Amino acid sequence: MQPLYLLAGLVILVTVIVDILWTTLWVDGGAGPVSGRLATGLWYGLRTVSRGNSRLLSVAGPLILALTLALWITLLWVGWTLLFAGGSVALVSAHTGEPASWSGYVYYVAYTMFTNGNGDYTPTAPVWEFASSLTTATGMAFVTLGVSYVLSVMGAVSEKRAFASDVTGLGHRSEAFVRASWDGRDDSTDNQFQGVELPLESLSSQLSLLAKQHKSYPILHYYHSEPGDEASAMAVPILDEALTLYRHGVPADDQLNPTLVADTRSSVDDYLETLGAAFIEPAEEVPPTPELDRLRADKIPTVSDEQFDEDLEALTERRRKLLGIVQADAWYWPPLSEDER
Repeated sequence: MQPLYLLAGLVILVTVIVDILWTTLWVDGGAGPVSGRLATGLWYGLRTVSRGNSRLLSVAGPLILALTLALWITLLWVGWTLLFAGGSVALVSAHTGEPASWSGYVYYVAYTMFTNGNGDYTPTAPVWEFASSLTTATGMAFVTLGVSYVLSVMGAVSEKRAFASDVTGLGHRSEAFVRASWDGRDDSTDNQFQGVELPLESLSSQLSLLAKQHKSYPILHYYHSEPGDEASAMAVPILDEALTLYRHGVPADDQLNPTLVADTRSSVDDYLETLGAAFIEPAEEVPPTPELDRLRADKIPTVSDEQFDEDLEALTERRRKLLGIVQADAWYWPPLSEDER
């Protein structure tokens, strides 16, 4: 018997099983301790190699997901192999009766994990028969969990990009978002932001769902969109800065429904709370201030620049978090297009 092999095998199996269950079943747990660090390390490595190239970074998410699945399978394989190798004579050849070699252990665990075995090797005692059954059970159960996890992540990626497209469709920067929703260009007395209420309600619902998905699947933070108008890392700051303009840039008599603004901002708060699971930190600097002159050009009533700057002071930490999202995804602070700069 080889106690060291037995111990190593048990430690590896417990670690990978905890990591798989943590990642796939624990909604509030985020990524497991192993897969989470793998994802973060790969992402920063790819960022360094790609030097911010969006096309190269767009493969980061699929690559991290594939390597996570490969890591789980490999660790299960190694763990069970070491466990069988730790027995005095756990397996014998069904043809020669000779004890299995290392290659035999590797081979036996591989086909036992994904099938019921082909009879080339036979367990020598009931405890090893039971271990063989567990090998098959863990292989099939966790492969099923892995496939379900992949499908869930891919669905969430599509919803993430749909949300970003809906936001950027209204404007490539926060000022453009607000200007697109202003219905008082005819200088009438009924100056309100009525047209944006239904889209904003929809965006709030989408973002709330997206926040929950990011909490369940932190790997979503590493799915980089090559086009900027499909990048949630750009869309969330555009939306939140637009909410800031609705709340603090426009006089009280002309503001958008404050309840709707507060509800949408709450969805952004939920999204910001997911950053820790992906090891995303607030930026060191504060992003540029929205330009009220862009609103005034469309005759939208605004507060004074001094009042706006004073209100923004209380939002410094929040805005640093938004910039941290942008920088972590290798993007730049909105606007998205040159004509909006």
